Amino acid sequence: MRKLSILFIMALLPFAIFCQQITRIEPSNWWTGMKYNTVTILVYGNSIAELTPSFIYNDVELVNTEKVENKNYLFVTIKIGPNAKAGNIQINFSKNSKTVLSKSFPLLKRENGSANRPSFTPKDAIFLIVPDRFSNGDAKNDVISYMNENTVDRNDENKRHGGDIQGIINHLDYIKSLGFTQIWNTPLIENDQPLYSYHGYAATDFYKIDARFGTNEQFKLMVKEANKRGIGVIWDVVLNHCGNQYYFIKDLPLKDWIHYPDSRTRTNHLKTTITDPYATEIDKQEYTDGWFDDHMPDLNQRNPLMAKYLIQNTIWWIEYAGISGLREDTWSYSDKDFLATWSKAILDEYPNMNMTGEEMTKQVYMTSYWQKDKANSDGYQCYLPALMDFSLNDNIISSFNSSNEWFSTWRDTYQSIAQDYLFPHPDNILIFPDNHDVDRFYSRLNKNFANWKLGIAMYMTMRGIPEFLYGTEVLMTNERPGSDGQRRGDFYGGWISDTKDAKTGAGLTSEEKDAQQYFSKLLNWRKTCTAVANGKFKHYAPQKNDVYVYFRYTGNKKVMVVLNKNKETVVLDLKRYEEMIPATFKAKDIVTDEPISVDNTLEVKAKTAMILEIE
Repeated sequence: MRKLSILFIMALLPFAIFCQQITRIEPSNWWTGMKYNTVTILVYGNSIAELTPSFIYNDVELVNTEKVENKNYLFVTIKIGPNAKAGNIQINFSKNSKTVLSKSFPLLKRENGSANRPSFTPKDAIFLIVPDRFSNGDAKNDVISYMNENTVDRNDENKRHGGDIQGIINHLDYIKSLGFTQIWNTPLIENDQPLYSYHGYAATDFYKIDARFGTNEQFKLMVKEANKRGIGVIWDVVLNHCGNQYYFIKDLPLKDWIHYPDSRTRTNHLKTTITDPYATEIDKQEYTDGWFDDHMPDLNQRNPLMAKYLIQNTIWWIEYAGISGLREDTWSYSDKDFLATWSKAILDEYPNMNMTGEEMTKQVYMTSYWQKDKANSDGYQCYLPALMDFSLNDNIISSFNSSNEWFSTWRDTYQSIAQDYLFPHPDNILIFPDNHDVDRFYSRLNKNFANWKLGIAMYMTMRGIPEFLYGTEVLMTNERPGSDGQRRGDFYGGWISDTKDAKTGAGLTSEEKDAQQYFSKLLNWRKTCTAVANGKFKHYAPQKNDVYVYFRYTGNKKVMVVLNKNKETVVLDLKRYEEMIPATFKAKDIVTDEPISVDNTLEVKAKTAMILEIE
């Protein structure tokens, strides 16, 4: 009887080995002709470390196989030579010299010109979309039964509302009609979290579009459709953290894959520790290594395998989907040396790629610390081309909402821009009246329509790259300050049941229609104006009359912008501006479409923006 049992077990043993499966291989493919040609493949499966990988493929070398603490992981590094051809690399996994598993790793042919793809520049304007709140183009993907949060409730601002990729595709012509040339979507990758999963910043699969938004192929189609309309697509990257339901968080490859795996210590959010010459090591560590939230584990980019994983993931999406730019979330929370490595790796592969980092601070010295070519006192060198200007965002609101008996209320805006000397490339800065993390522009202006028009005229003509949150063009608001759910309210007409539709104009008030027309007119003009798109900037210190004057200019083109916040008409003496403009000139007012003849003085009506294209 005992002999039979042993024979039976021995008979089953090969079957047990054969049933061993690979459940993840990331990235799932790579390309020929890439500068980044040494790729570390994460292989995940039950006790996969017991197997030995091997393959034979012309001009592709297996460089290294690394086993880690967890036997469910193997890290396989391959090097793709310059003469490698597209095809399938058949990776065999063996035990005791016997192949028990095979996995195909496609090597794709890179598209011509992929490395030198164009990216966004100051000539562009960016339309920011929170996909779940923009438009529901496919009701069939509203509920995915196998996912954690599988309900839709538009009455709850923290629940999923059902917007998706098809909804964005359906609105591409509308976005183009407004004058936009780039779209930035908040993250579309899978966020299979039990609660609050709609925003996309707690990833559970860095390589997969969330099924409630669509598929990888559908996202790729959206990019192509946008490109047909002259619109690029910016990918939102999160390097600092992921969601706690990620497979490699629930089953860690190594204990130092993330920071504070046991205590889940929260970040102290003290950005100043990065630049503070007196900061202690523990304060610095608690800032960069602490968890952003209790359901967002902090990824350890000092672990070389994690660093490779994140860099490869960014490059994979650019190459796979045809991405035209990057926006990186919670920038300085990641390890600073890794950020330099990551940004350099992207630029080495894509020299024209523009990337903007979210350094959410009002302190310009802290923002400028990260920009490419900045000479920092500590010798730190990053390669990030662009950043987001939260200082200007805050100071413009201050200028509109404050009163000052001694100085012009434009003083805060003026002094914010005057700090541009801290930036190596001040023209390559993202400027924005609002976004998904700050209150709606119209709400912050206390629904003052005249001030909204002045502000929009400024953002259309100011130095930098303008970004506008969906719905800004039709005066969308959030009634409760600080509410993320309301800031990210549903776009008008994004759902079949909506009675209000921004695309068709149905249900819009006369003021909302006026705003949309004004917005579209200025933004479409901006696309044609080289002085704004590529020109230099010069501004005059605002005086007590509450008029702010600045110029955008090239060698043969000049635009004068006059913003009168005063409740009364102001007459400007043009002698003050002779450094930039003669006292007598002719121009076209872009706002009114009227020709202007100026002779020593310029009359500016109360609460009015003048954008004068000089003849």
